Amino acid sequence: MLEQFMGGGAGSSANDTRKATGRGDFVKGAAAGGILGLLLGSKKVRKMAGGIVGYGGAAAAGALAYKAYQNWQQGKQAATAPVATREDVKHVDPRFLPAAIDQGGGNFALTLITAMISAAKADGHIDANEQAAIFEQVEKQSLDAESKAVVFDLLRKPVDIEALVRSVQGIEQASEVYLVSRLAIDVDHPAERAYLEALAHRLNLPRDLVLHLDHQVEGAQ
Repeated sequence: MLEQFMGGGAGSSANDTRKATGRGDFVKGAAAGGILGLLLGSKKVRKMAGGIVGYGGAAAAGALAYKAYQNWQQGKQAATAPVATREDVKHVDPRFLPAAIDQGGGNFALTLITAMISAAKADGHIDANEQAAIFEQVEKQSLDAESKAVVFDLLRKPVDIEALVRSVQGIEQASEVYLVSRLAIDVDHPAERAYLEALAHRLNLPRDLVLHLDHQVEGAQ
């Protein structure tokens, strides 16, 4: 599957390239512009491709997280709080945008991709169909072999929730990491629900803010 995804003979050459150049180009390049492309190819998020998520790409995740954060700060009730619209995608606080954050030398785009893939693996695995869907979305981003190798490595590695949490800085980033994870998870599945609850706890997200984030995801659907 790796060779088909990356091209013949990709295993060793991609690994060597990755060691030589690191992950910086991937984070600063294609990921920042189309971070949700990966997610749109997996699980139930495909159903939302025609709504705000499909419309806004990376900015849509930021808009949803920012709207939840605003509503929470203003003391609104989560169940009746307004949901982010396409217009909100144009007015996202830079603290919720991977492209803006990564300009300061961060790697938040990669953190979000890691969060999505970890969430998709919360039920114990990503099956062949889910991997193929993710690979298809990566192909649409016209990524190079190194960037594809990064995605494959994330798919292959076991979930490390502690490492994910360590890469998050501040409540704004924590909110968005939780939100993209929630987008990728089927909360009716016990293992995935448990993963999401553990993630929220380790991110130290206030319970009321989590409710607002959940409300935005449900509204996006």
